[in-house]
Amino acid sequence: MSLYLFLNIASFIIPFLYSFENKMRYIKRWKAVFSAILITATFFIIWDVFFTKIGIWSFNPRYHSGIEFFDLPIEEWLFFICIPYASLFIHFAFHHFCPKVSLTDRTVKLIYWILMLITIPILFFNLDKWYTAVNYSVFIGILTLTVFKIPNVLNTFFITFLIILIPFLIVNGILTGSFIDEPVVIYNNSENLCIRIGTIPVEDVAYAFSMLLMSLVLIKKIENNFIPIKVLNPDRVELKK
Repeated sequence: MSLYLFLNIASFIIPFLYSFENKMRYIKRWKAVFSAILITATFFIIWDVFFTKIGIWSFNPRYHSGIEFFDLPIEEWLFFICIPYASLFIHFAFHHFCPKVSLTDRTVKLIYWILMLITIPILFFNLDKWYTAVNYSVFIGILTLTVFKIPNVLNTFFITFLIILIPFLIVNGILTGSFIDEPVVIYNNSENLCIRIGTIPVEDVAYAFSMLLMSLVLIKKIENNFIPIKVLNPDRVELKK
């Protein structure tokens, strides 16, 4: 088994098994969760294929199976299923067991404007760097859309993302070379800020945030429009018109 496949399975297996837990019953969300993950994965895989093709990043054959589709290892495809599933499980578990822990709308807006003050200048001054420019453009777009259309998603997600970052940074740290001889994913540093959290490009934090927030927004949209209210009423949210 390749290291990359092991990391995917290890990340996925415990949240998957606990999906059948009687109190939370995460399996009731599977229709919305897997639909949202697949839609989000389609967007990010297209991005991934393009960036691989133009040399923004590449994959170390030492750590994957060698089975590739559109120049992406099969493990990279699985990444966009396993990691979001595990991360969203953490979000919904927190929401289920700590339902009263959330930020006020005012705090959400304050955090949003602080993030804009940080990321917009970074984007503006680094338009020549592919990963930085595309990554922060997507981040700004998704976050802005959410703040002004479904702001109550962020009341909890801003908190749970900090929790999700702990396992994410461990897994992504290994993928970028922490604790192993060579990185699994090799970045072209001329196309990013060259600022690292350990071995992880700082852009990866915004990348993870965008991927998970897109999935979460889609889950809420699907639940509100296609799943009976009696099934998921505790988490039902209204979209602003």
